[in-house]
Amino acid sequence: MLYSLTLQCMAGLLAPPYGAMETGSNNDSEYNYNPQERPHLPKYDALFCSSMTVPSEKLQRGGKVMRNAILSRAPHMIRDRKYHLKTYRQCCVGTELVDWLVQQSPCVYTRSHAVGMWQVLLEEGVLNHVDQELGFQDKYLFYRFLDDEEEHTPLPSKEEKRESEEELPETILFLAQMGPDALLRMILCKPPGQRTGDDPEIIYDELLHIKALSHLSDTVKRELASVLIFESHAKAGTVLFNQGEEGTSWYIIQKGSVNVVIYGKGVVCTLHEGDDFGKLALVTDSPRAASIVLREDNCHFLRVDKEDFNRILRDVEANTVRLKEHEQAVLVLEKSPRASSLGNIRYTVLSGTPEKILDHLLETMRMDTHHSDPATCSVNDFVLMHCVFMPNIVCYIFNPVCTYHAVAPPGSEQERLEYAVTCKRRVLNLALRWAAVHTHHLQEEPAALIFLEELYGSVSNDSRILRALKDFVPDLEKVVKLQYQKVLTQFSNGDEKLVKTQPIRNCDDILLKVYCSDHTYTTIRVAVAATGSEVTSAVADKLASNDDLILVHLSSAGEKQMLKPNDVSVFSSLSINGRMFACPRDQLNALTPLPDQEGPSAGSMSSFQLMSSKDLAYQMTLYDWELFSCVHEHELLYHTFGRQSFRRTTANLDLFLRRFNQVQLWVVTEVCLCGQLSKRVQLLKKFIKIAAHCREFKNLNSFFAIIMGMSNPAVSRLTQTWEKLPSKFKKFYAEFESMMDPSRNHRAYRLTVTKIEPPIIPFMPLLLKDMTFSHEGNKTFIDNMVNFEKMRVIANTIRAVRHCRSQPFNPEVCQPNKNHAEVRGYVRKLCVIDKQRTLTTLSYRLEPRRT
Repeated sequence: MLYSLTLQCMAGLLAPPYGAMETGSNNDSEYNYNPQERPHLPKYDALFCSSMTVPSEKLQRGGKVMRNAILSRAPHMIRDRKYHLKTYRQCCVGTELVDWLVQQSPCVYTRSHAVGMWQVLLEEGVLNHVDQELGFQDKYLFYRFLDDEEEHTPLPSKEEKRESEEELPETILFLAQMGPDALLRMILCKPPGQRTGDDPEIIYDELLHIKALSHLSDTVKRELASVLIFESHAKAGTVLFNQGEEGTSWYIIQKGSVNVVIYGKGVVCTLHEGDDFGKLALVTDSPRAASIVLREDNCHFLRVDKEDFNRILRDVEANTVRLKEHEQAVLVLEKSPRASSLGNIRYTVLSGTPEKILDHLLETMRMDTHHSDPATCSVNDFVLMHCVFMPNIVCYIFNPVCTYHAVAPPGSEQERLEYAVTCKRRVLNLALRWAAVHTHHLQEEPAALIFLEELYGSVSNDSRILRALKDFVPDLEKVVKLQYQKVLTQFSNGDEKLVKTQPIRNCDDILLKVYCSDHTYTTIRVAVAATGSEVTSAVADKLASNDDLILVHLSSAGEKQMLKPNDVSVFSSLSINGRMFACPRDQLNALTPLPDQEGPSAGSMSSFQLMSSKDLAYQMTLYDWELFSCVHEHELLYHTFGRQSFRRTTANLDLFLRRFNQVQLWVVTEVCLCGQLSKRVQLLKKFIKIAAHCREFKNLNSFFAIIMGMSNPAVSRLTQTWEKLPSKFKKFYAEFESMMDPSRNHRAYRLTVTKIEPPIIPFMPLLLKDMTFSHEGNKTFIDNMVNFEKMRVIANTIRAVRHCRSQPFNPEVCQPNKNHAEVRGYVRKLCVIDKQRTLTTLSYRLEPRRT
């Protein structure tokens, strides 16, 4: 029993990772593999931790640029140094190198990031420790540049210093991109017993974004972080292990890919970055079921050896508690590695029935702890996520047996009184947290309002006798008396009015334009959460039609998407220039786009070129903040788990995502509609400036939209235009583009966000990707119990959104010019072409394909 539980905690340990595999073709199955030709694999301690992916010439030049820049800006850093009566010639100190690098560029996020950047040069031999140690350290240790190894190396000339100053930003950016991987390699190359300080935390952060480990609990990930070993192999064709051999290690692919080969079948599949292999033989203690062969050069792996693997299994088993009722498990807890503030053992919920999870959280809730206390965080996770697995939480809280009106167990009068007060305070705390998360959604749930009013009445009466409840009365009164007015929103073609954007709620109505096959239209009034069938019924009533109508989303490219009768809030799913059509089924093929769906035929450069780049970025940020502020946290859940399941709208989130697409297409549209080369160059400069100001205003959503627009194939292929762009702007664009680097699960972006204080407008598509990744990679229920570990991971992403909005946006961050109304109107009414084929055609007209 315990062993099977252990396997569940390691979640899918026995299942082969076929979801990430590619079936080999017929040619693949004839893979010329001979196990007798297996090359000798060097032992781990003989491996040299090097990326081996970048030409040494570039890094040698990078080292020279860094050395020349130091000699130009801080020449005292490179000098002869004495230590223990010994002189070390022309050396730098590790801490000084880190100090200097952190001050040079915002691309260097932390001291550990700077350590990784110097480690890149150390791995390539461009920088050397005086005693030939292989790891760079932020300590009083001596390092020497390769150019200073020989005596009497001449100082750089003025011309060399000038060239180095020009190349320094690009060099730092290049090293900044490689630094995190080098830092991780350096840490993983240390024997586990020698890892100190932040080392385990850096490894743990890396594990959070590896899909093969997404289903494991935090405790298991931390255990793995303490034992993982780095292993790299340089040549494709290297055999990592052979079918039939004893299993000694579990592997995770950090970089590269491998082929899985079975005797008589050849290549059965291919595994890529983030996939794992080798655990089946360890769990079952059986021979290897297949051979693993490197598919490409320079593959990197994270390795867990058998002894550590089995120990972690034993630890999970020893630290797991399973509570049962009627022979059925109802709650699974895991002992936390960190004790509580009082020194007591803490248990983290892994899974359970909703009622038992809530019972446990209420029993362990402390009223005197900070909101960051683990137990408090678990309550917050439950309140945030309960709509997924316990939509009727109101019924539970008002259950007289175990909640507010719980009957005290036998005991003295004082003990019974203390028990009653504690129960009431816990439930009130839970109810207020629940109300704070729901906000205006409470008005859409009559049962919730009745519950709160009854609870308020009970607390008001009890507080006259129990003084400990008095503090809750004002907060509960605010919630009960909060009223929301029903709003009518006009939504025709996605045009938003210039008034301040207000949240769209389920209980609101919308005016929706629905077109017929002859391009006439009718305007209907329906609820925001109206389904496809309700919309078609409203259209049929308005047109007095007896036909059986279907609802169709028609894009500007003529693509038709039939909407299902149970689709919720159908209006918000329209594309930028998409339109809603209703017609009989036999007219479906006759539907054609409206003329205005084509988008503009001329650019608006003459209008916005006269506007300040900073004003444009400011007004874009103001509008984006309004849209972002309207998004309710639950909309992220509805989007991830499927809004049809909840019968809830995600309209605010849809409009925010639509805005991202609109800004991206605006950039492409303006460039492709600009026929003059010199003006296109000016446009690129303008967009780079606007992007820079968006980043300054912490509007990462529009920042990424602009940069992604500039990297659209219709723009990026315009080589003549890019060649004319001044080098300064090319460097800015290269820096901005590096933040979009998707490697290591968008590590560059994530590091950037950690350095920014709220308010922040985040890159929402990536947050949604994180949630979808967590949802699809983990079951919601395990053995009929809620997988609370999954809920916790998704709640962490939503908390990141909450953090971004934890401070209000200050409209006075930029003083608008006289024409601010014109700028405001322009950025809220961007006209775009959303048909990629049209944009590509326009691009080739500007710069035909070179023969």
